[in-house]
Amino acid sequence: MSNFAPLVAAAVTFLLTTILLSSKAANRIQDIPNERSLHQAPVPRIGGLALMIGIFSGWMMISNSLTWWILLPLLMLFIISALDDIRGLSVRYRLLVHMGAAWLLVLGCGLFAQNLIVGILVLFLVVWVINLYNFMDGADGLAGGMALFGFGMYGMAALFGHDIRFAMLNFSVAAAALSFLYFNFYPAKVFMGDAGSIPLGFLAAAVGVWGWQKDIWPAWFPLLVFSPFVLDATVTLLKRAMRREKVWQAHREHYYQRIVQLGFGHRNTAFVEYALMACVGASALVALRYPEMATLILLLWSVLFLLALLLFDQLWKAGKNA
Repeated sequence: MSNFAPLVAAAVTFLLTTILLSSKAANRIQDIPNERSLHQAPVPRIGGLALMIGIFSGWMMISNSLTWWILLPLLMLFIISALDDIRGLSVRYRLLVHMGAAWLLVLGCGLFAQNLIVGILVLFLVVWVINLYNFMDGADGLAGGMALFGFGMYGMAALFGHDIRFAMLNFSVAAAALSFLYFNFYPAKVFMGDAGSIPLGFLAAAVGVWGWQKDIWPAWFPLLVFSPFVLDATVTLLKRAMRREKVWQAHREHYYQRIVQLGFGHRNTAFVEYALMACVGASALVALRYPEMATLILLLWSVLFLLALLLFDQLWKAGKNA
């Protein structure tokens, strides 16, 4: 039955998105464009509801493989984020909930008991990944594509580790993301909103920690798989912090946003990011399969990412001065 979990997740996501787009909620819960947006017209911000319900539906086929310290924080984040999409919540309140979810994860998987310092570091890393996924959800097809490729790579790694149920758990997320992309790829008919991006960010971190604890992959594997998101958000945050800007405020300074603004457009930017995600993920699987190549692959990507960031910084400056 577990092999059908991804199919169920994809079908429920597709069907529920279709229903929601024809409901009153599509007109009531919308992302209204402002000076920091990349879209021009209001777009329903309800896709995350269908996406997450699709994932939960698929996971019902493998419910005995789930742990409370994944499911409980995930449900908590989903509910709070859905409320935020509907009525808006303060940044301070949301951050407290994010911290609480990360604490439950780290406590539940036993990291605090194993090594307190490592547990604290993982806690803050989980909070950061929760938020960076939200920061990176700003262009058509981008966050959904990261979920498709990222959790797809998690699933492949689980197959390498001969853990079929863990693989199906990850493939269910990837399958739901694929269904969501049918509606979210440029020109997007729906956005996932915080109800989708916040739980997906948590899952990217939580499943990464879970797979590490299950000894399916080393600690570097999840970071490399999701490195396109992690690097873009982290470098952008650090640059804004160095300029003493309010890092929590919405802006258009992420590298993917600048690629769109340089004239690549949403569609081409998505394809560029997909190619990057696929290459990074495939190389992570190679490094996992052949550990003797891991150091070389990590070093190679570090150099390539540095060169890419420097190149885009120069392109951005040239474009602004033109």
